[in-house]
Amino acid sequence: MLLASATFTSCTTGEAEAEADGSDAEPVTRQARAEVVRAHLFDGDADGQAAFARVKEAFEAANPGYAMTFLAAATEIAADASSRLVFVQTPVEEEPAAAAIHTASGPTATDLHVGDIAVLRPGERLTAEPAIAALVFDVPDTPGDGVPAAIRPDWDPDITDVPGGCATETGAYRRILLTWLNDNGPYTFHGLNAHRVRITDSFTHYHPLDTGFDEFYLVQMSNEEDQLLTSYHAADIESPETMTPELAGRLFDVHDVRAGDLIYLPRGVIHRGLGGVLAQVITVPGFRPGAEIGVDHHLLAINERLGLEGDDALPYNVEASTEAVVR
Repeated sequence: MLLASATFTSCTTGEAEAEADGSDAEPVTRQARAEVVRAHLFDGDADGQAAFARVKEAFEAANPGYAMTFLAAATEIAADASSRLVFVQTPVEEEPAAAAIHTASGPTATDLHVGDIAVLRPGERLTAEPAIAALVFDVPDTPGDGVPAAIRPDWDPDITDVPGGCATETGAYRRILLTWLNDNGPYTFHGLNAHRVRITDSFTHYHPLDTGFDEFYLVQMSNEEDQLLTSYHAADIESPETMTPELAGRLFDVHDVRAGDLIYLPRGVIHRGLGGVLAQVITVPGFRPGAEIGVDHHLLAINERLGLEGDDALPYNVEASTEAVVR
């Protein structure tokens, strides 16, 4: 494979505007290259804190009205004027935290496992014992009454496996927690979408700069084979007839992935997950239908045009390479 090894670097973005009321999205204005950023959430040293600060800065600059915080060990999340979505990263599955969401009408008790989301509306707070680690998003809009106080993908009978997206194989683990369209799942919210998925061999795709969305991989389980491929060369890949062998050899960066990683994938960046990584895939502002653009058919065309075979061939998802894929 022609894969260049790379580290994750900081990101520069412009301002973004997006509709969250179901109407057509307004174009998003940003610089042409907003870069992938990675932080390991449990690296508490100066380098780890600096990496998370880069992710936070890049995300918040690109998405006005949103904020992001990581809490390494929280027994309480205080009330705030904004709505917040709390992505539970610990404790482990076998040891849930006994939690309560405190509202004006009283507390709602729930257990919280890794992979769950607690939904805090304005003025609500959360308590948990033992302490949880959590990624918290402040969102500009409030989820509707149909969204429960806790969304628990492995325990809610209304959330079942829905193969598709990054996990199309039969029997795939893919559970949609917050969705744009109620055809896809029971809980709709346009401000942020999330699905918990095991990514074995996703199709290669990007989300457009103008009508797409930013994406996070919040990695919750991994093995030594897990990788993420990324590329900043969408325009070149979509023009196979002009591809040169020299450019083909540096189209992709390959990154190892481990549990506890938070990986920021801005709009416009091509990406593909491999190996079996289990992650919360989080999209902001939300997963816009028609904004997932596949490029595997272009990668196959480049291989054929340049005669790239064996280890020299560009990697592509075979199933998604037979035709243009737009989801």
